[in-house]
Amino acid sequence: MKKKYRYGYLLLMCVLTLPVNVSGNTLEQQRADFLQAEKLIAQGNDEAFWDLALSLKSYPLYPYLHYQWLKNNLHQTSRILGFLSEYKDTRYADLLRSQWLSYLAQHENWHEFLQHYQASGNSALECQFYWAKYLTGDTQLALNEAKRLWTVAKSLPKECDALTSALIKSPLFTQELIWQRFELALRKDNVQLAEYLKRLLTDQAIADVWLQIHKKPELIGSDSLGINPDQQGGRIFAHAVDRMAKADPELAMQIWDSRKYNFAIDAQTDQRIERRLALALAFNKNKKAYDRLSRLGNVDAEVREWKARAALLEQNWQHVADALAGLTDQERLEPRWQYWQARALAKTGDVLQAQTIYNHLAEDRSFYGFLAADTVSKPYQLTDKPVFLSGNELEALAEENDFKIARELDFLGRMPEAQRQWWFAVKKLPKERLMTAAKLAQQWQWNQVAIFTLAKADYWDDMGLRFPVNYLNEVSNNANRHNLDPAVIFGLIRQESVFDRYAESPVGARGLMQIMPKTGQQIARDLRENWQSEASLFDPGINVKYGSFYYRQLLDRFNGHFALATAAYNAGPRRVGQWLPSGETVPADIWIETIPFKETRKYVSSVLSYIMIYQERMHRKALRIKDFMLDVLPG
Repeated sequence: MKKKYRYGYLLLMCVLTLPVNVSGNTLEQQRADFLQAEKLIAQGNDEAFWDLALSLKSYPLYPYLHYQWLKNNLHQTSRILGFLSEYKDTRYADLLRSQWLSYLAQHENWHEFLQHYQASGNSALECQFYWAKYLTGDTQLALNEAKRLWTVAKSLPKECDALTSALIKSPLFTQELIWQRFELALRKDNVQLAEYLKRLLTDQAIADVWLQIHKKPELIGSDSLGINPDQQGGRIFAHAVDRMAKADPELAMQIWDSRKYNFAIDAQTDQRIERRLALALAFNKNKKAYDRLSRLGNVDAEVREWKARAALLEQNWQHVADALAGLTDQERLEPRWQYWQARALAKTGDVLQAQTIYNHLAEDRSFYGFLAADTVSKPYQLTDKPVFLSGNELEALAEENDFKIARELDFLGRMPEAQRQWWFAVKKLPKERLMTAAKLAQQWQWNQVAIFTLAKADYWDDMGLRFPVNYLNEVSNNANRHNLDPAVIFGLIRQESVFDRYAESPVGARGLMQIMPKTGQQIARDLRENWQSEASLFDPGINVKYGSFYYRQLLDRFNGHFALATAAYNAGPRRVGQWLPSGETVPADIWIETIPFKETRKYVSSVLSYIMIYQERMHRKALRIKDFMLDVLPG
């Protein structure tokens, strides 16, 4: 067969073997028609759109396409009701309903609004719902709910204006209600809202003093402001101490202890400020924290845990044992507190019982399990039990409409929309099918989605899925360049982005190792490279190069101390410098446990444990957790 005829024959066979729907169109043709139909919506060419759209009814993205047209034609009531009925189980039904309800409210079609309203957590629609209730005679219910909706620390959407206007004109709207919201706003540092609320108050002079003290809480130490010792003055005084506690908890404590009896302060406020001061001392690694926490009456999980950490800060092992005894039975079973129980027992002389706990804890695949294993010289337990699938479970799930929609969106390059569809789909699944879904995401190479989906199933032993070894060339090359173990870089990537190369944090960090653009520019200068753009940080080659370079800089800055460098990668080197001990040397496990930021505390323990897991994944035995546990020297 001549070459040109052979090519034509192969092309024909490819077309003939493409999936075909009932209308005779190939999937390839449906995708092209879908994109064309979207253009027709943008052009407002309804007649041509429907001529084309009706041929796509068997295409997975037809409900999405139909929704896109309807949200531009919200006056089409019968079509909308038909869609909400026919596609009620799709993600797009709730999206369309919210937009249609907003349209009905805008056009004051309250009867239809009330008929089709469904609670969705949308505060604008909730305000409009109760406004509709108000207009249709249920005024008392509407005003009571308006009071609830109004008393928040943030500004309400404009859709709430009519309802709140009715509240303001009603007997339910009191000066005390305004003061409640004023105080809530300042507790959340929403000064702009507080300034607005001040205009509704009859005694604006007191509000001015409160605002002044909010901005400069140290003024509370002076009598020149002339705060009355009544309940309002007590609230202002408590607010100032609360504000001071973050910057200078010891001074705040002194002022509170010496002056709180001069004001009318209710028991609830007193307990709230006592708790705030005690925790602030602990966060600031103040040695007075344990005593202050011990004096609290009503304690919660945070107070119980920080009392144990405050005892660790003292390195007073009897206090540690006493604090651990105050945990709930369930809390004491957590690997974290099992480890510290063993440490306290060993330090107070009960070595045999400590060994028993260490041996049991060494079976746990966690930071604390690895610490325990090193203490008793046992191998790490890194059992790998991949999710077992029988028959055609994977194929059957992939063929369900919700997942076909997600896959098509991915194929068209709309990953954010595809992921939103994915999470809508898995929300409907029972726990055992979540494991199948995780394996499906893994098959699609959606590593981050696969890992998070498996976590929802509470299954932790599929190590290949949970700890992929992607971007191996980039990691290995940069590990060699910066004298790092590859497992260290993998551990950072796993924690930072969970292998999503397009990950972007709320503050703008980008890519696999979550590099901030300004940091990226500085690294480019240090490496004598031309800075390309912020988008270049989504390139795995550039991102891993910059991230490993930056981590090496931190490691050098903190004298090769991996725990400190890892904390600095998350919280910044300046903060880590502030967290260094001021007098005596601190064991690394205590330093990590008493990091003030919960996020950074978890970050460090996670990264270090992930490094151990990646050692196993890469069949390396170079590192143990004890290699990262050098004592932390005074700053």
